[in-house]
Amino acid sequence: MDTTFLTNAFHIYLWVMVCLAVVVFVALQFFNAGYGLLYTQKGSNTLRLGPAINNKVAWFFMELPVFLVMIIIWACSPHRFDIVPCVFLLIFETHYFQRALIFPWIIKGKSKMPIGIMIMGICFNILNAVMQGYWIFFESYNVGYQVFGIGYTDIEWLWSPQFIIGTILFIAGFVINLHSDYIIRHLRKDDNDTKHYLPKGGLFNYVTSANYFGELMEWLGFAILTWSVSGLVFFIWTFANLVPRTRTIYKRYQEEFAEEMKGRKLKRVFPFIY
Repeated sequence: MDTTFLTNAFHIYLWVMVCLAVVVFVALQFFNAGYGLLYTQKGSNTLRLGPAINNKVAWFFMELPVFLVMIIIWACSPHRFDIVPCVFLLIFETHYFQRALIFPWIIKGKSKMPIGIMIMGICFNILNAVMQGYWIFFESYNVGYQVFGIGYTDIEWLWSPQFIIGTILFIAGFVINLHSDYIIRHLRKDDNDTKHYLPKGGLFNYVTSANYFGELMEWLGFAILTWSVSGLVFFIWTFANLVPRTRTIYKRYQEEFAEEMKGRKLKRVFPFIY
């Protein structure tokens, strides 16, 4: 098949994904996705989108597709044994292995997720896996992609400035995300505890959504270490989806923990900034 046609189609795909991210960002200024802390949020602007199912099951089915689709794309690529793309795959899959196969089953409480939210998450994750996987294992080779004369076929990529900086950011974000989830998970005593608590410790001493800050760092790092437009589009999506939610969570904490919030100079997601 003509690689020029595939390249043009892929570029259109990227632009469509960017446009959708903008739509999501704008929509989330007016509506809240009703899962997690916001599942019990009152008001007509909280979207629950259908009947709710067990939170653990929902997270598993929502995150597993991206993990599997990336493996399928890798297996179908003639470049599947090239070292640099395989390192990219390992980094990407580390996040989703934890997110799909570990995280759902260690959540405490009996929270639920609307099935519509889960389905939307599944759709995005599949689209994103195609976007990342196709670029890494196919498109970058079709266009002979290089940065400062170094391409994905060159082992030198692994000690290039963009890879080192991006990997440090990704690892730091991954650790922050894990630690923040640990703090949130241990706020509740057991599955019968349905109360809400104001997280403290770690980056929660600076922001109310430290877990989201960690995830934003991860995918910014991934965009840098791959130095790819597809990675940048994923970061834009992550920003568009999470940052509006951090504002809503901040307001929720102000309502539930008014006195505590007054005494703490917390930001929403970016320490000392926002």
